[in-house]
Amino acid sequence: MSLLRKRPSRARPGFIEPCQPATAVRPPPGPGWLHEIKHDGYRLVARRDPAGIRLITRGGHDWSDRYPAIVGAVNALKVVSCIIDGEVVVAREDGVSCFHSLRSGDRVKPQAALCAFDLLELNGADWRRVPIEERKARLLRLISRSSPGLQYNQHTYGDWEIAYHKICQLRLEGIVSKRLGSAYKSGQCRDWLKSKNPTSDAVRREAEEEWNR
Repeated sequence: MSLLRKRPSRARPGFIEPCQPATAVRPPPGPGWLHEIKHDGYRLVARRDPAGIRLITRGGHDWSDRYPAIVGAVNALKVVSCIIDGEVVVAREDGVSCFHSLRSGDRVKPQAALCAFDLLELNGADWRRVPIEERKARLLRLISRSSPGLQYNQHTYGDWEIAYHKICQLRLEGIVSKRLGSAYKSGQCRDWLKSKNPTSDAVRREAEEEWNR
C-alpha cells in the first residue's frame, strides 16, 4: 500500500467543468450563430440547491464569500435549484467592466455582479442538452427582475460586424459566438468561439504578462 496520501480535489460538490470557447481570429459569418459580449472578469458558475448557494470558479473553488450581491440575487430567485454560468465583473461608471477593480483592493467585492449567459440546471432538470437559444430564453425569464447582482448578458444574431465594431469602440474584451442548436459541453468546444478585440485592456494585459514571464 502506498504511503502517499492522495491530494484532495479542489472541486466542490456538484462541480461542473465550464464550457470553454475555442479561439477565433474573427466571429464566424452566417445566420447559424448568436454573439455575446466577452466581459473582462472571472468565470463563475452560480449553483443553488438545498445545501445552499455556491459561486464556483473555473478551477472548482467556492468564492461565495467574496461576492455577497451575487449570492443575494441568486437567493432571491423563485426556484428550488439552479445552475447559472456567467462572468463576474466590477463595472466602471460608464458600465464597462474593469478587471483591475475586480482584482485589486479588498477580497470581498460588494459591487460585483454576475453577467449570466447560460442555464445548466433548473429545479432538478438538466438543461445542458437543450439548444443554446432555448437555454438563454429561459435564463432571461428567470433573472429578468433580479437585483443588480445578477444581470443577463445580452446577445445578437446575424450581422456580427456591427456588434464587433461597437465592442472595439468601447474597448471591450471581445465577442463569444455560440452555434445555434448546440448543447452545453464541458471543456473546450468549437460550438463556442472567442474573438478578442486587439485594442482591449485584456489583450494588452495578457501580452504584458506573457512578456514578463
